[in-house]
Amino acid sequence: MNAHVRVQSVASDVAALLQRLGVRADLVSGGSLNVTSPVSGERIAQVKTVSAADASAVIDKAHAAFLAWRKIPAPRRGELVRLFGEELRAAKNDLGLLVTLEAGKIASEGLGEVQEMIDICDFAVGLSRQLYGLTLATERGEHRMMETWHPLGVVAVISAFNFPVAVWSWNSTLALVCGNSVVWKPSEKTPLTALAVQSLFLEAVRRFANGDAKTEGALEGLSGLLIGSREVGEALVDHPKVPIVSATGSTAMGRQVGPRLASRFARSLLELGGNNAAIVCPSADLDLALRAIAFAAMGTAGQRCTTLRRLFVHDNVYDSLVPRLKSAYSSVRVGDPRESGTLVGPLIDECAYNRMQRALDAAKSDGGKITGGQRVSAASAGAYVRPALVEMPRQSDIVREETFAPILYVIRYRDFEDAVRMQNDVPQGLSSSIFTRDLREAERFISSEGSDCGIANVNIGPSGAEIGGAFGGEKETGGGREAGSDSWKAYMRRATNTINYGTTLPLAQGVKFDL
Repeated sequence: MNAHVRVQSVASDVAALLQRLGVRADLVSGGSLNVTSPVSGERIAQVKTVSAADASAVIDKAHAAFLAWRKIPAPRRGELVRLFGEELRAAKNDLGLLVTLEAGKIASEGLGEVQEMIDICDFAVGLSRQLYGLTLATERGEHRMMETWHPLGVVAVISAFNFPVAVWSWNSTLALVCGNSVVWKPSEKTPLTALAVQSLFLEAVRRFANGDAKTEGALEGLSGLLIGSREVGEALVDHPKVPIVSATGSTAMGRQVGPRLASRFARSLLELGGNNAAIVCPSADLDLALRAIAFAAMGTAGQRCTTLRRLFVHDNVYDSLVPRLKSAYSSVRVGDPRESGTLVGPLIDECAYNRMQRALDAAKSDGGKITGGQRVSAASAGAYVRPALVEMPRQSDIVREETFAPILYVIRYRDFEDAVRMQNDVPQGLSSSIFTRDLREAERFISSEGSDCGIANVNIGPSGAEIGGAFGGEKETGGGREAGSDSWKAYMRRATNTINYGTTLPLAQGVKFDL
């Protein structure tokens, strides 16, 4: 199927989108950072970058904005996020298409990423009236003890190419309603979507100020944007006015970021590698499992942190499910992500394709039988490749290693406990799932004896998380949590307060200190 891919030029479309989204032309021309579209391989912009010294000035401005912003009541802060959500709604089609052209996602996924931003705005607006503390019982009469939450300061966000705007929104919307300012370093592979989002946010600030130049000026640095090299990221990580850094990327990156933050006692919120698995049990609904596995393993061309990479299939259903999966892999449409019917777009770049081929070579050496994985020729320089399904005799080293590409390793199992053990026997711990109609298996899987991941699903795949739940994982995934539930607490500091409204001074634990 579709051995050849025809791709039309994207450069003119990108220029028109940036103009409609309010991005100044001088920011995307004449700069030192060449931006290439994975869709066509064309250079679509030359973006101006900043230095580490420039980063310090942006952080200082963000800190000044924080000092003003923290005084504004949280529900009013929520109003700014509500206005930003309105800007996103109005620009959804344009921003979604820009995500497609810069990151290579199919059209529905590009739009879906913007919808995720809109959803987290809605969540954050509600949260702005629910930043609850506690009233605590005290052993001392005429005293009250309570717990309150206060903003931290400048929240740094370092994001990756695969979700170029959504991950920033998970962090920034919550950080803003909590009273913080934000400085963002996007991936150097996807700076255009960041510029567009910054433009939309500044328009929301303008509307929030409602003609009050003083307010608009005070909030000028509330959202800072740093497009630059690794040195710029290091400047963010090392800056004393940045109390927390949310960093999304590889485990190798996390090993660099975490210790540097710890050395100055700053907080880290790490979202790192994922080597996600699913278990298909004998009682599974195979039609449902087939659809879920196909999306989780092939969607976003295998470039989600929650992509399904390992599949453990019970002996009793292996010969019923795996041939159907192989047929889906052979027939799925790979091509221009803008076209209706395309389900798999390009890899982000040639380096990603080369890493995929090296992994497939290693899997073959370990006895793997490969379906797919070959390059799909295209009338462009895009890295279009057919997703690969690899039947493995065992979970070898290459299976335990995350490869950011559409490779699904399939392994037979007989004993449920063995399947759970193999699922957990990797360094990463992001997402997981099980397909079963057996209540005992489902409950055991999500219990403390089951999956060791931050996300454990039943009868859905490991990807496609909603914003209402806390997103993140364990082990080498980093332990961070973003988006829903009580993730907001990461962006605040907790204070325990005791108020004496009486005329005596009783001491806790019965201590006596009479002068």
